[in-house]
Amino acid sequence: MTWSAQIITHRNQKRIAVYFKKDANLIVRIKKLSGAKWSNTLKVWHLPYCAEYLQRFKIEATIAPTYNPNHQISEENKKALERYIETLQLKGYSPNTIRTYQNELIQFLSILKKYSINNCNPEKVRSYMLYCIKELRLSENTLHSRLNALKFYFEKVKGEERFFIEIPRPKKQSKLPKVIHQEDLKKMFEQAKNIKHNTILKLSYGLGLRVSEIINLKITDIDSKNMQVFIEQAKGKKDRYVNLPESILTQLRIYFVQYKPTKYLFEGQYGGKYSARSAQQIFRNALKTAGINKIASFHSLRHSYATHLLENGTDIRFIQDLLGHKDIKTTLIYTNVSDRSLKKIKSPLDNFDF
Repeated sequence: MTWSAQIITHRNQKRIAVYFKKDANLIVRIKKLSGAKWSNTLKVWHLPYCAEYLQRFKIEATIAPTYNPNHQISEENKKALERYIETLQLKGYSPNTIRTYQNELIQFLSILKKYSINNCNPEKVRSYMLYCIKELRLSENTLHSRLNALKFYFEKVKGEERFFIEIPRPKKQSKLPKVIHQEDLKKMFEQAKNIKHNTILKLSYGLGLRVSEIINLKITDIDSKNMQVFIEQAKGKKDRYVNLPESILTQLRIYFVQYKPTKYLFEGQYGGKYSARSAQQIFRNALKTAGINKIASFHSLRHSYATHLLENGTDIRFIQDLLGHKDIKTTLIYTNVSDRSLKKIKSPLDNFDF
């Protein structure tokens, strides 16, 4: 190996240091990485501490709280936070969920400062949520995330099951999924000339995958004999099978021969699975190059898959299974954007002969 990497603390921040012998090619490559910096004092290139780089440089991530010196969190509250993280781990929550929850709880602890979280009553939490709404002006989604994190602490760690009964939840916005028309999808696929990028986009749409699911696909998950793909432990820790489109099979084989992945179907330049950020950038580039003036995200490929299945007459229950939705209500949202359900309904005004 021509390089090694480890976690360091530089200027009171966690960073990932990458060590290698002076090599012009490697310097050019590391400069292209987002957030890369050279330290004159340490004589090393270092990168932001994030899941993408931990994965890319094969560093085992530790789930431990990172405190801002300005937080002034008491030792008692720090111990409460450690217990909180342990409980999340014991209950099998994903690393991403644990990080989100711990960061939300840290925000609350930073407001409490020396005041013990274990002395908080529902009224104090209610006042904090009002502060988040009125002063911080947090979005509905962030408010729900923060409330879920606090709810977990008081109900699951402290065992106070009725703690939140008097604290109302903010009303969630009802947003429709962003769907890309099939003609626009065709333009995007045509503009993605790189076979790896093209295959990522086509498979994500053709299988209805989340970005986390496409990058976690292993070579062994592809069953070309039965024309199925195994999606392992996706959101909600659910396994499922989806159908492999026949139209992608030849391209998939060409891609495999050209890139020779070893474990994951899509791997980064340093090995290991492809990063979510890179996959999202592929989508943004294809959208822009195809000249599609639409606000959309990588997840729009999954939304489009579900909507187009519905328009083709697929039963909503089958779509629920293919998407891995626990509740049919989640799948029913696609009936609101489908041509089949709404856009083909004629207004009664059109019955008049003007």
